[in-house]
Amino acid sequence: MNDHESFDPIGAPELPHDDFRCGLVALAGRPNVGKSTLLNALVGFRLSIVSPRPQTTRHRILGIATSEAGQILYVDTPGLHRGAKRAMNRSLNRAARSAISEVELIVQVIEAGRWTDEDQTLYDALVEQKVPRLLAINKVDLTKDKSAMLPFVSELMAKHSFDDIYYVSALKEKGLKGLEEGILKRLPVQPPVYGEDEVTDRSERFLAAEMVREQLMLRLDQELPYATTVEIEQFHERPDGMAEIHAVVWVERDGQKAIVIGQGGAQLKAIGSSARRNMERVFERKVFLKLWVKVREGWVDDESMLKKFGYE
Repeated sequence: MNDHESFDPIGAPELPHDDFRCGLVALAGRPNVGKSTLLNALVGFRLSIVSPRPQTTRHRILGIATSEAGQILYVDTPGLHRGAKRAMNRSLNRAARSAISEVELIVQVIEAGRWTDEDQTLYDALVEQKVPRLLAINKVDLTKDKSAMLPFVSELMAKHSFDDIYYVSALKEKGLKGLEEGILKRLPVQPPVYGEDEVTDRSERFLAAEMVREQLMLRLDQELPYATTVEIEQFHERPDGMAEIHAVVWVERDGQKAIVIGQGGAQLKAIGSSARRNMERVFERKVFLKLWVKVREGWVDDESMLKKFGYE
């Protein structure tokens, strides 16, 4: 990972040992089942932003986990959006379906004790892919009556086809080793694609925008976070080693702009301060962050603006 560009795969490496495995693995699930928390736990790096709101993930994010046994390239996908009336929702659905179509294995993530219509819709889409499918039942730490899980899982497996089931708690980092082993043994024997110290193909510029957007998701009420996006206008290194970042928060209406700024600029200052602290932890250096708020009416339904903001 560097300041401005995505990492390029290294050229034609040798196989570290005869059984070294490597491949793309999609983490798929309906919104808010904990895919991003699971990705961060599996990679050991706070890569994907997390909030209690559904539809937090908007981009295809690659997380790279390298061990002696192999290299797993995890793809965190946006949740599939039912209805998809707006251009943004359709874009996210395209990103999710595209990511699912190019992997060697799929992990469907669900909440312990819950199988919803959205889970079923996603399952139906996954069945079309002729690759191994694993089921990761997340948030098992929140299930007080563990015995109730048995009939739930039995009924689920009677109606659905998965190669294996894993019980995990992404938040508590429980059950992850078994899931990783189950993934690795189903991946092809092939050399690593990325260097062993790489954790993502995304740039710091991208991560900076996501960390600002995370604070918008956490601090703004109701539907307002979904009318916002973040664009990094400048990202450069100062001579003293500090990263200077200029970012624009885009909203759809003037009233939304006033809310994001807050009385006397207090809300925007709080958003910027929290995002800057997170950037300094992740980037491991001091950060100067400057935020602006601008209005672009209807950007969520504007395909050209979505492309400008990095939604492909």
